[in-house]
Amino acid sequence: MLRALVLVPPLVLLLAAAPPADGPALGEITPEHRARVVDGVLRVLLESYVFPEKAVAMDEAIRARVAAGEYDAIASGHELARRLTDDLRAVCHDRHLGIRFSPEPRSPTSPDREPSAEERAARRAEQARRNFGFEKVERLPGNVGYLKLDAFVDAELGRETASAAMNFLAHADAIVVDLRENGGGSPEMVRWISSYLFGDEPVHLNSLYFRPKDETTEFWTIPDVPGARNPDALAYVLTSAYTFSAAEEFTYNLKARGRARIVGETTGGGAHPGGPHAIDEHFAIFVPIGRAINPVTGTNWEGTGVAPDLEAPAWAALPTALLDALETLRERETDPARRRELLEAIRSANRELADLEIEHDAP
Repeated sequence: MLRALVLVPPLVLLLAAAPPADGPALGEITPEHRARVVDGVLRVLLESYVFPEKAVAMDEAIRARVAAGEYDAIASGHELARRLTDDLRAVCHDRHLGIRFSPEPRSPTSPDREPSAEERAARRAEQARRNFGFEKVERLPGNVGYLKLDAFVDAELGRETASAAMNFLAHADAIVVDLRENGGGSPEMVRWISSYLFGDEPVHLNSLYFRPKDETTEFWTIPDVPGARNPDALAYVLTSAYTFSAAEEFTYNLKARGRARIVGETTGGGAHPGGPHAIDEHFAIFVPIGRAINPVTGTNWEGTGVAPDLEAPAWAALPTALLDALETLRERETDPARRRELLEAIRSANRELADLEIEHDAP
């Protein structure tokens, strides 16, 4: 089920493992429970983790720690989740992988379980309150479109909002997609939004290989997205060190195709989709079960992130991209009135960048 195979920011799992304000007593576990959790985690990894050899290495490393008594003093579920996450990542260096603990019993979840109608309705209502990740869409001076997108939610939920945003930008001469606060989400939404930046001819954006079924799913642009495409606009993607997972896929796909210039910081470096697996009603593990394979490069951004074409601190990425877009548009323009309009927009972007530099240089 592709809707469940998501790319998520590591912070989600780390926050879930944080102790509550009421204190560690709420999360106490017995030695027997601890042993069952460790065995359950390793079993799931051996069965499903995208790289079998790394799963074996993680199994050996954790069992060596168990034999050495390193977990014997852990009586807190929160601490066990944190320690296992840290120790597993020390072997696989995969920031998607993580354990979470809930002191309150939770119903089992797995990538293969279909959500109930009630769960789907609650999820849609929650995402709707967040406008499906679409924080801002506007037209900036110089006819530059700007989209601030903070999550790639399921296309099933957010495609209407996505199409409305992209249609608003349909006549922009340049489009800036701001992913500086985007920690990931659904590859289907990556595909949906990307389709508006290419023409009618299908373009192979990415492929995802999944270990459990030993199969590869290809993601191509969609030929019949609602409204108007804008394949001729200059395209820019703003990134930060927080930009992660599906947000990196969007960035990497466009960069590999030469469709966008990347402006900002190198991204977080997570290219392995997966989903939650319940260990029991208190513990769950997010297991990366797949890996991205770009059709142009043959590889992905795991562990390295996506490097920008124009490097800038995250706070300076927007005016930096605006300046590049406006100057490029002005170089191409022959109409005197339009050139004057672009020149004024360039001056405005320069002033904004100067003000930001003063603000960030101030003691």
